[in-house]
Amino acid sequence: MDLGFTALELARIQFAFTVSFHIIFPAISIGLASFLAVLEWRWLRTQDPVYRDLFQFWIKIFALAFGMGVVSGVVMSYQFGTNWSEFSRIAGGVTGPLLSYEVLSAFFLEAGFLGIMLFGWGRVGPKTHFFATLMVAIGTCISMFWILSSNSWMQTPQGFSIENGIIVPQDWFAIVFNPSFPYRLAHMAIAAFLVSGLLVAATSAWHLLKGRRDALVKTSFSMAMWMILILAPLQVFVGDMHGLNTLKHQPAKLAAIEGHWETNVNEGMPLYLFGIPDMQAEETKYAIGIPNLGSLIMTHTLDGQVKGLKEFAPEDRPNSLVVFWSFRIMVGMGVLMILLAMSGVLLRKNQRLYNASWLHRFAILMGPSGFIALLAGWFTTEVGRQPWVVYGVLRTKDALSPVSAEQVGLTLIIFVLVYCVVFGIGIYYMLKMMHKGPEFIHSVAHSDRDVIQASNRPLSTIDDDHAITPSSSQPQERKDD
Repeated sequence: MDLGFTALELARIQFAFTVSFHIIFPAISIGLASFLAVLEWRWLRTQDPVYRDLFQFWIKIFALAFGMGVVSGVVMSYQFGTNWSEFSRIAGGVTGPLLSYEVLSAFFLEAGFLGIMLFGWGRVGPKTHFFATLMVAIGTCISMFWILSSNSWMQTPQGFSIENGIIVPQDWFAIVFNPSFPYRLAHMAIAAFLVSGLLVAATSAWHLLKGRRDALVKTSFSMAMWMILILAPLQVFVGDMHGLNTLKHQPAKLAAIEGHWETNVNEGMPLYLFGIPDMQAEETKYAIGIPNLGSLIMTHTLDGQVKGLKEFAPEDRPNSLVVFWSFRIMVGMGVLMILLAMSGVLLRKNQRLYNASWLHRFAILMGPSGFIALLAGWFTTEVGRQPWVVYGVLRTKDALSPVSAEQVGLTLIIFVLVYCVVFGIGIYYMLKMMHKGPEFIHSVAHSDRDVIQASNRPLSTIDDDHAITPSSSQPQERKDD
């Protein structure tokens, strides 16, 4: 079986495929866990049953995302041993303990309280249940902390020595809190919250567009739009700080992102809005740019000097064509998020937030934008680090296991088939639940015929044909939040 790729290329494709599938589920669970904690906190403070009903709807989505995140995450650790054994042998003294800390401090915390969070209603007190929800939310953030610390160390390594070709940790504080870690952690955290905020907004907008105007839909849409309004502009600020850090520690990556080949002298660097970087010709073809804006963004001065890709040896350059466009896709999604949030503010001011169908269509279209921006950002980060797996220390080709292209190609095909079936079913059920929408359980009075029976099976309500609909229960509308 000759796929026309080397073992290294296939191993990189396989890792990119599995990590891309994996990252979307933790992003959902990180954001939704905090959203669930806010919903339960609001319920405890106000005793408004709308928040409890929203909690019991979104916890089903969280449970699915959490489960698929755990399953897909297991594959990642196995790949370090199968395809990247040299990386584990050389750098495992640093990355191994960091990933172990994630399991010991975060995964056990999540696992310990997840059962109470999912099945504890009516079995433990309200405050105890809220504590469990809070611990799960904190656990997801701690998990993100250690994963981002490990990845950031691979981007900006420090606190180690090399002995007999092996990376040996010397200063764990320097390793954990490496130069790019604070910016990457903040960037990823905001991205995860935006993923969930956009998901909630799109789900609520779908039901608003279908005619629902009840308290459940309006409350969730309002909360999601506030979250996007706060986080989308904040992400721009954090992204700017992250870019300055990249310019300092990974100048080749920054030059590749900007399609910048010649170091600018006595003039500002333009910001290319469009172009096709050509790695062979060492130029960005068909470039359309704004003069001096690149220097202004990167150095905060109009004529600041930025190294071009030609300053680096050809074998040390990342693929500019990939990161040039992945970065612009990420930024483009961010601009649309801000536009959505600002549109919501204007319509909220005019009391048309729940009646503007064009906004609801916009929110539905923006539902996947968080995932698109997240994946584009990670492609920018990881492809931009090449050809290094540990930047400046260990090349990717030297981290590969002694495997053949046929072996890696076969496992890649198996991964694609299994992932599409297993996670395709999970995503189908998730979309089906969101299509059905939140239901009134505690927030309106029901007749005996309409009582929704509580179930311990998180997926059971998907096929419940007797659930109360807005047309049958006619709940009283809630004022705008």
